[in-house]
Amino acid sequence: MSDPNLEDFYTRVGRIEQAHAMGYGFEAPDTLGRSFYRRLPVRRRPVFRIGVFLFCACFGMKGAIHYHMGAESFDRRVADIEARGGFDAVQGFLMRSEPITRLVSNGIALVVERSKI
Repeated sequence: MSDPNLEDFYTRVGRIEQAHAMGYGFEAPDTLGRSFYRRLPVRRRPVFRIGVFLFCACFGMKGAIHYHMGAESFDRRVADIEARGGFDAVQGFLMRSEPITRLVSNGIALVVERSKI
């Protein structure tokens, strides 16, 4: 004869083992259980991140060129490129020395100056 309580016990143990195998946990209220340590999916926007990276890379490169060439030489060459007309005028417009480029150039100059000390 089988004991109905024993069958019920093994049924419950089987459900608990199956739930644990699927990653579920049994938690008491106000405790840090398995759900606390499970990482929630993060909604990411790679387009925004790529745009910020390209923006920083472009202005960083312009600032490095501006620092390396010097302000007067850089502005003179950009003016020569703009004077050619056509697509070169667009390139010259994009390479103009604006405040962000000068800020990056001055930042590079500060870093180089401090590294010499």
